[in-house]
Amino acid sequence: MIYLKALMLFLLTANVCMADELLDQIHARLTKAAITRGAFEQTKQLKVLRKPLISTGTFIYDKSRGVAWKTLSPVPSLLLISDTRLWTAQGEQPVPAAFGKVFQAMLGAELAQLATAFDITGSARKTSWQVSLVPKDEMLKKVISRMQLSGDQELRVLEIFETNGNSSMLHFQNISHPDRLTAGEEADFAHLSP
Repeated sequence: MIYLKALMLFLLTANVCMADELLDQIHARLTKAAITRGAFEQTKQLKVLRKPLISTGTFIYDKSRGVAWKTLSPVPSLLLISDTRLWTAQGEQPVPAAFGKVFQAMLGAELAQLATAFDITGSARKTSWQVSLVPKDEMLKKVISRMQLSGDQELRVLEIFETNGNSSMLHFQNISHPDRLTAGEEADFAHLSP
């Protein structure tokens, strides 16, 4: 019995070390910038619909403020996410810390932050990488069963598998790293409470 417990402890420790090593390898490849801007195409597959819902838009990540997610079609909308707050046209509300940090970690090339909220597996190849994330946080587990990330120097694809059987795939394009926000982006972030 002692040997079995020692083996289990070793395997758990080895998995943590491998996840840390994988994230370190990916982090070394990712572009690090205070601001990341780009476009997205989201394909959402709902169990109740035969055809997926497709939306397109833009996003901006600002390390000090959060993420502004602007859907342009089919229905224009704005979603703002900080570490602790979420804002839509219907108003502002608190969000679980794990939720806000996930988006910022993914878009801000801070994947090591994900290790506290997810069990991580994946691989890093010469020019690409992929990571599978299974939530540890009980609140996230109720909504998300798994997320799959892949990319190169940037996050290129994010797949989200929900516990209800729905899924989303986001493709990120036209990624750039400007020195500062535009006046419109500043105005969008002004909706969020400090």
